[in-house]
Amino acid sequence: MKKLGLALGSGSARGWAHIGVIKCLQEAGIHIDIVCGTSIGALVGAALAGNFMSGLEKMVRSLTWTDIIGFIDLLFPRSGFIEGDKIINHFRKNFSDAAIEELAIPFGAVTTDIMTGREIWLQEGSLMDAVRASISMPGVFTPCKYKDHWLVDGGLVNPVPVSLCRAMGADVVVAVNLNSDLVGLPRYINRGKRKNKSDNTGKNETGKFTNFLSKNFLPTGKWAQQKIFGDGYSIFDVIAASVNIMQDRMTKQRLAGDPPDLLISPRLSSIGLLEFNQADEAIDEGQKAMAFVIPMLTAIMEDTGEKAI
Repeated sequence: MKKLGLALGSGSARGWAHIGVIKCLQEAGIHIDIVCGTSIGALVGAALAGNFMSGLEKMVRSLTWTDIIGFIDLLFPRSGFIEGDKIINHFRKNFSDAAIEELAIPFGAVTTDIMTGREIWLQEGSLMDAVRASISMPGVFTPCKYKDHWLVDGGLVNPVPVSLCRAMGADVVVAVNLNSDLVGLPRYINRGKRKNKSDNTGKNETGKFTNFLSKNFLPTGKWAQQKIFGDGYSIFDVIAASVNIMQDRMTKQRLAGDPPDLLISPRLSSIGLLEFNQADEAIDEGQKAMAFVIPMLTAIMEDTGEKAI
């Protein structure tokens, strides 16, 4: 029997699409033997391996902008704006923090050693500690101390962890790339369509976060905001655009060297980096993208590789 591995890529708020991918596989009766994740992919993968996927889906579908702010523990910028303890402690309390090696589904998370640039695979110990390390986006979250390492977002080195899936014994790997349409003209066209349809204010969630930050945390006054944010671009606009460019280039390089058996690329460019309250749209896109290739995956799983005489 072939083992199916699921490699869930990084992509911040777009990562709720992974929930849709998993729901589609489960509804099709396809068993997932191994799950690996980078950044937000590690969080959703942990939910699958830790058996709290339904709880996670219920939570994210109900998220509002106020809820998102409630999860943010701001601090004076040292190595990031957000400590991350509120988010992780919420998951520890309400879902699961089992030892990774005791999970029913083998799980691995990708993170990056910020001192050496090495790719680190977390496959044992606290499930939530692994997630905290993997989601630590530089400039937004503070680095995570793990043993003798300071770890940050795994998307810096391996945005879609096909290689980890293979190393853990997967015969067939389905990879989910959230970064396929982040850079270039299509992104702005898609964002414009959604704003015209559902956003009468013309403001996205990244802009709301910047406004919250400037009112409650940063120096006030026109000069201070211009000095910190620049003309027309907030610090989070700059971080988001930089992360998008980096992940686009890195994803293409890694997938060329570690190709999956099936690559799923949901259309998510209309969802901003911090728009975690757009779960319905992201989950729907994930389901549609996975449903399109279910027949192909079924054929791959049933193929024995034997040639007819």
